[in-house]
Amino acid sequence: MEISNEHNLAEQRGLPKPFGIKVTLNREDPFRNLVDEGWEKFHWYATAEQRDAAFEDMRSTHRYSRRGDRPSLVYDKVDKSG
Repeated sequence: MEISNEHNLAEQRGLPKPFGIKVTLNREDPFRNLVDEGWEKFHWYATAEQRDAAFEDMRSTHRYSRRGDRPSLVYDKVDKSG
């Protein structure tokens, strides 16, 4: 599919992205009742450094987290480069 305005892309397409983050749900998360068994999401990056920075950001307590909030997502680094 053609992109009408490639200059508006937030990321370059077509580059290999072998470094990833696998996101799954904690066993106690009630959201598990709403999604398919074995739900998972992957985020892919061109370099290990980009992946590691995103990994730390995802795992951190974010600005809008409420006191007492407990993250229910599980993050794992994955690598399909070999």
